[in-house]
Amino acid sequence: MRLCGSRLRVKDVVGYWAVAVSVVALSGCHSHYVSMDVRNETAKAVTLVEVDYPSASFGVDTLAAGGTYHYRFKILGDGPTKILWTDAAEQQHTVAGPALKEGQEGTLSATINAGTATWQSDLKTN
Repeated sequence: MRLCGSRLRVKDVVGYWAVAVSVVALSGCHSHYVSMDVRNETAKAVTLVEVDYPSASFGVDTLAAGGTYHYRFKILGDGPTKILWTDAAEQQHTVAGPALKEGQEGTLSATINAGTATWQSDLKTN
């Protein structure tokens, strides 16, 4: 490619653009997030499932028996987690989970059983 006295060709511009995008992609930019699964291991569907975590929450209206709901989130701030749901008998439940810290990443799961929930985490602080 010659810059003096001639025009830049489209092919050259595309090539340089591809190199620039590759450099940015490989530069180590990384977004810390948590990948979470909520599992329903009861014999019936549960409703109004909500997971609270520092600075936000997410949920699903209905989670079928044996079903799993997957969600990804970024932790902003430090604080506790909890899961809330209503069982088939219309009883509301709340179970506290692990405390989270901003910058953690990895996996987290909550498994709903008859009347309770169990948590598992594999989170790392970077």
